Amino acid sequence: MTPHHFSRRTFLRGLGVSMALPWLESLRVWGDEARPRHTGSDAPVRMAVLFAGNGFHTGEWWARGEGAGMDLGKVLLPLRDFRTKMNFIGGLYNEQAQHGTIHSSQTGDLLSGAPIAAGGAVRSGISIDQLLAQRYGNSTKVPSLVLGCERSTPGVHDTYSMLYSSHISWSSPTAPTPLQLYPALAFDQLFKDQAGRGEKSVLDAVMGDASVLRRRISADDQHKLDEYLESVRDVEQRIEQAGKRGEVQGWRPTLAKPNIPRPPDGIPQDIGEHMRLMADILVLGFQTDTTRIATLKLNNDLSTLLFPNLGIDSMIHHSLSHSNSDEWLRVNQFFTEQAAYIARKLDAIQEGPRTLLDNSMILFCSSMMNGNHDASQLPVVMLGGGGGRIQGGRVLNYRENPERQMCRLYLSMMDKMDVHLPRFGDASRPLAEI
Repeated sequence: MTPHHFSRRTFLRGLGVSMALPWLESLRVWGDEARPRHTGSDAPVRMAVLFAGNGFHTGEWWARGEGAGMDLGKVLLPLRDFRTKMNFIGGLYNEQAQHGTIHSSQTGDLLSGAPIAAGGAVRSGISIDQLLAQRYGNSTKVPSLVLGCERSTPGVHDTYSMLYSSHISWSSPTAPTPLQLYPALAFDQLFKDQAGRGEKSVLDAVMGDASVLRRRISADDQHKLDEYLESVRDVEQRIEQAGKRGEVQGWRPTLAKPNIPRPPDGIPQDIGEHMRLMADILVLGFQTDTTRIATLKLNNDLSTLLFPNLGIDSMIHHSLSHSNSDEWLRVNQFFTEQAAYIARKLDAIQEGPRTLLDNSMILFCSSMMNGNHDASQLPVVMLGGGGGRIQGGRVLNYRENPERQMCRLYLSMMDKMDVHLPRFGDASRPLAEI
């Protein structure tokens, strides 16, 4: 793995703020070894996992064919613009998910392939995102973003802790990685060096440095810098408005109004806005190389989310998952739209000869095939080119392969980030096709 060091990165700085720069053709910003004068360095590979709990519609999660002519089931239709940059991967599974109980046993090991403990204890295995975060710990300001749109569920289900069904990222076998639900705090994590500066714009703090930078870069890079700063401003303004709408989704508190002063920042009341803000923050993290690793848990495996934004406000997500109704399909497509939204934003950002999507691996998956708890194979879509090392436009089926561990995919993904392990979870060799 090529070493990188945070101290060698290039940043826009202001009082209490440091904001990493996007890829620029006329300025080295990634901290690589010296290159010929007036050339930029290669962009790094990024990895994100988008998790949707409870699986998908039984009859509408499928893909056939290849390339731009690939046919997609209705769940995947939001991704049709990215058929040449996606791989539909069928038949992979986690052997450990076949043991224990539903939900907890199927989700707690999703990104590790490790056995989990019963009896209310908490023990799983370190997940792929956190293993990579540890390897890249000195490369970026934030080792990993761990984002979520639904609070963790307390309690025990069939002797297994519900922490397993609420977390996909694990920093150690006994510690799920803290989940960030607040867009404002996730934004602060990327850009702010000091607490207590929530009243001041990040952009306002760094504009002086940005003005100096403009004189050192090409006209094309000036345009790229302006677009980037505008996207940061847009997220700032939307965060400021988050939580101020009248619509309320999900669980209602027992009090009509809080009995303590409301914090200035909060969780958006509209689940669609919540997910989009988290998606935007993930993209910004990748665009600026402030982080290269992210997970976005759209909901819990045993989810209680409601979807009034889709005209569905009488049934929670988990209840909807037990049927193949039109409502369930709409919810599935809504989740897939989040993956498509991230892919579209990444693909619009040019990094030298490739786009940010080409330089990324976006894994969209669930811990079961459908709401009937079928974990004999997992729904998996990979978006992006892994730095030009992953061929897109394919349907890959490992159902009849005797070695179809999900962890083989993780070994392949780690290889693309120059992390080569002899074994991860229950797998000892990567998938040759990825």
